[in-house]
Amino acid sequence: MRDVTDLFVDLANGTLPAVSYVKPDGAMDGHPASSKWSLFEGFAKNIIELAQSNRELWASTAIFVTVDEGGGYYDSGFIQPVDFFGTGPRIPMIAVSPFSMGGHISHVYSEHSSFVKFIERNWQLGGTLSDRSRDNLPNPVQDEDNAYVPRNMPAIGDLFDLFHFGHGG
Repeated sequence: MRDVTDLFVDLANGTLPAVSYVKPDGAMDGHPASSKWSLFEGFAKNIIELAQSNRELWASTAIFVTVDEGGGYYDSGFIQPVDFFGTGPRIPMIAVSPFSMGGHISHVYSEHSSFVKFIERNWQLGGTLSDRSRDNLPNPVQDEDNAYVPRNMPAIGDLFDLFHFGHGG
C-alpha cells in the first residue's frame, strides 16, 4: 500500500512492480454521492497517459479500469449464484494495452476475481490463491443462445479474451 503519487513516480521512471492496484480517493472515485464521473475519468486518463509516455513500460502493460458496483453505475443483468451473495451486478470494465483488442465487447462472464485469475494465468503461477476463493472456478463455457449465462456454472473468466498477445504496438 502506497500513495498514488508513488504510482505516478513509478510510471514516469518505469519502476512499477509486476502488478499494481490503484484506488482513487472519495473525491475522484466517480460515485454519484461523493464525486463526479468526470473526475474519475480524468484520474484514469492521467494514469493511462503516464504509462503510455514511457515506451518501454507501455510495451508490456495492461491497465484494467473498472468501478465499484455501488453508486448506481451498473446494469441488472444475470447474477451467477456462486455463494450467498452471488457475483453481484454487472459493472463496466475496459482494458487498455498495446495488446487489447480495441472495440471488442466481451460476453464472457467475469467479476472482480477475474483480475486475480488473469494474474495467475499471465504469470503462470500454477495454482490459485486459495482452495475456497472464486479464482479457482473454471473459465465459462458460453451458450450460443445466451452468451451471458455460462453453461458450466459456476464459472468466472480470466479476461484473456480481451487480448491478442500475438501483437503489440
